[in-house]
Amino acid sequence: MIRPTTTAVSPCFIVNDVEETIAFYGKLGFETRFLAPEQGPFFAIIGRDGAQLFLKSERDIAPVPNHTRHPHLRWDAFLYTADPDALADEFTANNAPFSKLLQDTHDGLRGFEIRDLNGYILFFGRPITG
Repeated sequence: MIRPTTTAVSPCFIVNDVEETIAFYGKLGFETRFLAPEQGPFFAIIGRDGAQLFLKSERDIAPVPNHTRHPHLRWDAFLYTADPDALADEFTANNAPFSKLLQDTHDGLRGFEIRDLNGYILFFGRPITG
């Protein structure tokens, strides 16, 4: 029997302002794939290649990034990239706000972190291969 496959996961981030968040991720090369409604949106889907995020804004509901619940639970999303060095160079050229610069981590990964304007921390990287 052939096992059905999955091809992507789309984390859903509660954000303060959908349009401001879209603009932030636009600097990282993300495109808007869906927006509702077009004027004063409260929901959007943004993506870059196979990575995709759902953004939702709801009055009186604040973002709750993982690290705000416990300091060692830093990441809200891991975005795999085969070449974190080249992606870090691209983001540097676009003045991206790195929260941790490109490095080899103690747990066997190579990559960097970006903290968005809602406080979510995304790790862009890959496992270090021997």
